[in-house]
Amino acid sequence: MSPRRAQLNSDEGNFSVKFINMKRLAFKMQLNEGQKEAYIKRHNEIWPELKHLLKDSGISEYAIFLDEETNTLFAVQNVDGSEGSQELGKAEIVKKWWAFMADIMETNPDNSPVTTELEEVFYMK
Repeated sequence: MSPRRAQLNSDEGNFSVKFINMKRLAFKMQLNEGQKEAYIKRHNEIWPELKHLLKDSGISEYAIFLDEETNTLFAVQNVDGSEGSQELGKAEIVKKWWAFMADIMETNPDNSPVTTELEEVFYMK
């Protein structure tokens, strides 16, 4: 079962709660050898406008983990609806971020990170 988020609505003094089904997305990416510190630094300094876009697009939680043996990045997102961060590629700020990150990770010709979606096979609440 996917997590749910409560949304409080008010209409002329009447309040209601709407539960939004959240979806967890997971995918992996590939970091170039020796780029761990640069990757961490850039994400610690993530651009505020990019962070706002992610949140405004329904991404409520986003974590990235690194397997240092293989330089594989493993990302997990909780999203409202069905789309995660990788579907935001039409936004100029996302294109700029991808270009900014392209020198330290495996990318597609448009600078988007090469990603492999992962299937959830277990979840415990």
